[in-house]
Amino acid sequence: MLALQGDFREHRRQIEALGVECVEVRNPEELEGLAGLIIPGGESTTISNLMKKCGLDKAIKRKHKAGMALMGTCAGAILLSKTVLNEKRFFPLGLIDVTISRNSYGRQVDSFEADLNVKGLGKVNGAFIRAPVIEGTGNNVEVLSSFNGKPVLVMQGKILLATFHTELGADTSIHRLFCSVASDGF
Repeated sequence: MLALQGDFREHRRQIEALGVECVEVRNPEELEGLAGLIIPGGESTTISNLMKKCGLDKAIKRKHKAGMALMGTCAGAILLSKTVLNEKRFFPLGLIDVTISRNSYGRQVDSFEADLNVKGLGKVNGAFIRAPVIEGTGNNVEVLSSFNGKPVLVMQGKILLATFHTELGADTSIHRLFCSVASDGF
């Protein structure tokens, strides 16, 4: 669990509810031995700056190349994307072939919840809080769920992205999916 800023505690609660050990990561050395890493929602510019400052940006790329699974929700999805539209304050990690735009569902007061149909999981409730929108996906990106014609949950290889907050509420199905992806090959 990347624990620099954002709602990492809520993700930790979900992971531990599944009986999976969770480690809070704040520096590159803490990535050693991990099968997966969740980059939570929060403020994408702040998380990006903190990752760069301590060298986690390069370490995450290296560990993913070596097989570590990644999951990004909301701001985490922005940070893992290949392209962030109209963004000049930071560069995303560029690990999944999606084009994304920040805060595209509106401001904080425009936040909402929606029931989503997720491939292989059924109905899942999604909380969209200043959520980004996936504007485009590459050929190797699988869309697992959409809302109003736009992808909201996608996977490419061992990377899972959600533009909504998966950690709010009691449903652990998306975290279970991520744990399954992370444990593959480890």
